[in-house]
Amino acid sequence: MNLSKKDEDSGDLGIFYHLDKTTVLQEARVFNETPIVPRKCRLLLTKIIYLLYIGEPMATTEATELFFSVTKLFQSKDIALRQMVYLVIKELSSIAEDVIMVTSSLMKDMQPKSDVIYRANAIRALCKITDASMLPSVERFLKAAVVDKTPSISSAAIVSSYHLFPAGKDVIKRWANEVHEAINSKPTSLVGSASSYLTSFSTSSSSYSTPPSSSNINQYHALGLLYLIRQHDRMAVTKLIQQLAGSSRGGFGSSSGILRNTFAYCLLIRFAAKILDEDPNSRQPMYDLLEGWLRHKSDIVNFEAAKAICNIKDVTSKELYPAINVLQLFLSSPRFTLRFAAIRTLNKLAMTHPTSVQPCNLDMENLITDQNRSVATFAITTLLKTGNEASVDRLMKQITGFMSEISDEFKVIVVDAIRSLCLKFPTKQAVMLGFLSGVLRDEGGYEFKRAVVEAIFDLVKFIPESKEAALAHLCEFIEDCEFTKLSVRVLHLLGVEGPKTATPTKYIRYIYNRVILENSIVRAAAVSALAKFGVSVEDPEVKKSIKVLLTRCLDDNDDEVRDRATLYLRLLDEDENAEKYLKDDSTYSLAALERQLVQYVSSSESAEKPFDLSAVPKITKSQAEAENLRPRSFDLATQTIGVSSPAVSGIIPATISTTSRDATPTPGIDQQQLYTQQLEKIPEIAAFGTLFKSSVKPVELTESETEYVVSCVKHVFNGHIVFQFNINNTLNDQLLENVSVVMQPESDDIGLEEEFVIPTSKLPYDQPGSVYVAFKRTNLDECPLGSFSNTLKFVVKDCDPTSGEPDEEGYEDEYLVEDVELVTGDYVLPTYISDFQGAWDKLGEDGQVVETFALTAAKSLKAACTTLIELLGMSAVENTGTPQSTSVHTLLLSGIFFGGMEVLAKSRMTFSPSTGVTMELSVRSSSQEISRTVISAVV
Repeated sequence: MNLSKKDEDSGDLGIFYHLDKTTVLQEARVFNETPIVPRKCRLLLTKIIYLLYIGEPMATTEATELFFSVTKLFQSKDIALRQMVYLVIKELSSIAEDVIMVTSSLMKDMQPKSDVIYRANAIRALCKITDASMLPSVERFLKAAVVDKTPSISSAAIVSSYHLFPAGKDVIKRWANEVHEAINSKPTSLVGSASSYLTSFSTSSSSYSTPPSSSNINQYHALGLLYLIRQHDRMAVTKLIQQLAGSSRGGFGSSSGILRNTFAYCLLIRFAAKILDEDPNSRQPMYDLLEGWLRHKSDIVNFEAAKAICNIKDVTSKELYPAINVLQLFLSSPRFTLRFAAIRTLNKLAMTHPTSVQPCNLDMENLITDQNRSVATFAITTLLKTGNEASVDRLMKQITGFMSEISDEFKVIVVDAIRSLCLKFPTKQAVMLGFLSGVLRDEGGYEFKRAVVEAIFDLVKFIPESKEAALAHLCEFIEDCEFTKLSVRVLHLLGVEGPKTATPTKYIRYIYNRVILENSIVRAAAVSALAKFGVSVEDPEVKKSIKVLLTRCLDDNDDEVRDRATLYLRLLDEDENAEKYLKDDSTYSLAALERQLVQYVSSSESAEKPFDLSAVPKITKSQAEAENLRPRSFDLATQTIGVSSPAVSGIIPATISTTSRDATPTPGIDQQQLYTQQLEKIPEIAAFGTLFKSSVKPVELTESETEYVVSCVKHVFNGHIVFQFNINNTLNDQLLENVSVVMQPESDDIGLEEEFVIPTSKLPYDQPGSVYVAFKRTNLDECPLGSFSNTLKFVVKDCDPTSGEPDEEGYEDEYLVEDVELVTGDYVLPTYISDFQGAWDKLGEDGQVVETFALTAAKSLKAACTTLIELLGMSAVENTGTPQSTSVHTLLLSGIFFGGMEVLAKSRMTFSPSTGVTMELSVRSSSQEISRTVISAVV
């Protein structure tokens, strides 16, 4: 093959750019030649690897023939050739058939008498073709290799075991002692031919000047595998952390301890941080360990410990102080990697603890002129989060200077920081809006322009003073916008906000220009925007002009544009319907609509009464778009097993999928649809008919640290209430069988009668299951309320924690959990409406109930809103769920009461630090009795 100039510039591995698979397969005949020519074979094997790397499709027959041709090269003793053979075998093993035939050759190279490099590569290749059935036959070899004194062999065996764990966890769990020994052992130097082979490289390349044995990388790999084996035993993990952390008698910076690898320390820090977040009782001991690692002699360990402290949930300023001191020292480091890592961590921390990061402001200002623009970007965005109002002008001038020098990815970070700063200092909106409009005219990709447009949208929404100026900048932007999606979004905003301004007519020209000059999608959006001006602007001359413009659109060559123009012209002639169709941005939940239509068609009631559309919940357009993106299929929980580790080759998290009828559904946008699909698979419950509502989130009945973790989901049907108890057995030495729940209501006249219990037959360790308890409503005119005491009943069988084999005989036992309460909110389905005031006026005062409450326990208006939404089971509308003021707020709520009746609530709140939240709650519906029932949920 000739190496031409074209080949050099053609991309990766230019000399192989024009390789043809057929030619390479024909050249593979060289593997059958005698004697073997190592150099020629290595080049051909490299070509094969390249073809596989670029995704060249290879048939099973071709791969099988090539695989067995390559295995003939085992006759050669050339070390470099043998390494290439192992590499090709690993790549072809997933395509070729009968790859198990090469096992004997690989096991021969795994023997202790083989060359060191042979053994490590043979282990990796063998484990690539090993499955669960073969694992017991190679167990003896792998266990011996795990504790080998040569680091490369030990690491190869440990990493291979990590990847084999999902297929043979029961076998590999028995190796815990050997893996622990690998952590404690001290490696020996490489010997024999492998040592001389590696030494020869050190004379020609400085990258091999450090002996491989000095890295102790096998400790990092062994620690990851040991955690994988013990991850469900929190006490064992805690003991391991304390043992390894306290082993250095010379302190955290000493090298006399068990761990000698910095990446192993980083892994240990992550384990400690995980335990700290999961177990409140271990918070202080784990924090003391993390703080001690801040004084380690390695920078990477110092940084990992500081990062772990910054990521602690509910961390205090006092706990952050030592970590921030370490990060502040890194800001002045001559190594840009340390500066980048430190400033990025401080940038993230500034989102939640800006005052704690403020002492670093002086050091961060010095980084604004850093040669590495990534560091400078994070520095300026962090200063935007921690600075005060007086420093905004100076920071904005510095930002303008380097925006053209950074990539779009970092431009988005800067824009997002300015977006939050706009809301923090509204009086500076003119300066920041000028900056945003300037960068909007610069060159950039879609994500960058989208971030700028979203920031301007927020200014329009939350800072009324900036509305007209922001809309003017957006009008200029769409004049030459190359992104259809952004043009459509801007036109929609102009249609909504433009008519509300003092001079709405100045925006009509910009919108109509889009009808003339843009593609069909933008033209259709422009037609809709024009129609909104015709409805919202009261001036008859403006309405007349809008009709003229829409009439011109009837000649458009696109069906969508013509249809919209025709519809809007008709609506403008019918004023009573125009508001309803043009301003209502709500829609029906398609998933819920589909579910209820299917149930209606399949039921016997379809011939007797019409479908009730009012029982279908409404959602916003944004929620509808998110719902369309969600997979329609019902997937049960997927459990990911693995550890997050530093960027070092070796350990990759493995994923195991578990499928069970008893598994709980994963959270999603339409959680009720998932529950419905699950309950329909149970014939006894499917007979209850249409599901009205399920709990928004499960009610936790135990602590997460208890031996049996239990939560409850309430399902409300027309004539029944079903309680679904999700149970997880966290004891690895017990198997639970015939698990049921005994529910006892607090009073006998609650209005419910137990109908049946569906137990779960078996609950192995860490495999969740569900128990269903169904109650029949004795009076369909009333909504039962009250609490239930709950007791788990089951048969316990002790089992071997290692193998999981249970005893033949067990014993009965029971376990008391927290009470479950049936509340008013369980009978209210949250829904969305776009015009709350119109719906409120339509219901009138006949069905209204008003009460005043004092919420002394609420520490803020936001907490009061959250509590009220949970109690009433309704949905906050018109962006009232999050208060903008800290003293006064009005919360608007919408829902559908059991039976399909619309319910609205309006809550006027005031907050005082001395008295808490005082609230006037008004509830309206078509029945005063229902309004009184809803408002009683707060009493």
